[in-house]
Amino acid sequence: MSEDLATTIRLDAEVDLVSFAADDGVLLVRDGVGLAGRGVAARIEIPASERPAMAQIVGEALAAMRGPQELAGPGTGPVAFSAMPFDPQAAISFVVPRTVVGCGADGRRWRTTIGDSTAVLDPVAATVPSTRPSRFTVASIDPVDAWLDAVRSARDELRSGRARKVVLARAIEVIADAPLRQQDLLARLRRSYGSCLLYAVDGYVGASPELLVARSGDVVRAQPMAGTRPRSGDPAEDARLAAGLLASAKDREEHQITIDAVIDALLGSCSYLDAEPEPSVVAMANVAHLASVVEGRLSLPAASVLDLVVALHPTPAVGGDPRDVALAMISEHEPRPRGTYAGPVGWVDADGNGELAVGIRGAALDGERAEVWAGVGVVADSDPAAELAETEAKLSAILSALVRP
Repeated sequence: MSEDLATTIRLDAEVDLVSFAADDGVLLVRDGVGLAGRGVAARIEIPASERPAMAQIVGEALAAMRGPQELAGPGTGPVAFSAMPFDPQAAISFVVPRTVVGCGADGRRWRTTIGDSTAVLDPVAATVPSTRPSRFTVASIDPVDAWLDAVRSARDELRSGRARKVVLARAIEVIADAPLRQQDLLARLRRSYGSCLLYAVDGYVGASPELLVARSGDVVRAQPMAGTRPRSGDPAEDARLAAGLLASAKDREEHQITIDAVIDALLGSCSYLDAEPEPSVVAMANVAHLASVVEGRLSLPAASVLDLVVALHPTPAVGGDPRDVALAMISEHEPRPRGTYAGPVGWVDADGNGELAVGIRGAALDGERAEVWAGVGVVADSDPAAELAETEAKLSAILSALVRP
């Protein structure tokens, strides 16, 4: 690990975080507010056995790198990014970028550099491949019929009382005739899904609609989502679909399960916590979700955002309820590990501030190949054909951005 110290300076110029992240950087941004980094000053590895102490380990490592700062606040100083595995028992890797640029909601802009502050990375200098993909193949990694059978089997288990809900996901593989570029994918996602949390960490790139948790000082915020309908593009039809989503007993139950779990997970760390009394419909370009904002104040000393991640992940929106039973069912019914799909993705600073999205609507890029996942919440009255259609609607967001010459 580098012994160099971080220097934070104020920036006056506008910053395009997506452009700064380029093809080899890290990113978490929504509507122009967030952080982007380039270079690697350090890696912080958290073995599976050390996950309960993750916040302390990462906090101490970042604090040791802190140097002079022209301004303070969440996201300033050294910052660590991670795309965590979905498996809550797996090891986690954090990357500490050598250079980070940030844009705050209050209009402040800054740059933090670890080590030589004159060696600031320039995204323009990033190597651009001479050839971009022009041909693609897209296919389910596992047979669709087998996935439908898994949904039926899980539904029968839920009807017998084994659990209230389980999320089952399926994987799609994209093969291109040239390397798939992070910056191209981010630029396309920003055009269509700019109000989502755009993320890129260690080759996992996407646009998540769902905030797992954010901590700024003693303020904590989450926006869990559960319950989905496809959108048609016709305003009248979309209004009808949104009304149907709000009126759906199945989707409202699925959403309430998630809200209750998020409140239960956060309450022990908070002096005050509240949720919106009724969910709202959040419309994306391709689908609409039921969403509720949960916000409160942390008890002092305030828990690190990473402690809150440990308490929250996986929420019923991506795992199920009860958690342990749902995770066992996922292991039984899904033929392969999810990797980073539906895991927390985002950043944390030395003071425990941070922001992490739920790592959905993303692609794991590996040269000419990408792996894309989508999941659905299975409950006792789920229809397998409808659940399959929901995965197709969710997959369209990332596939339409990937499979484009």
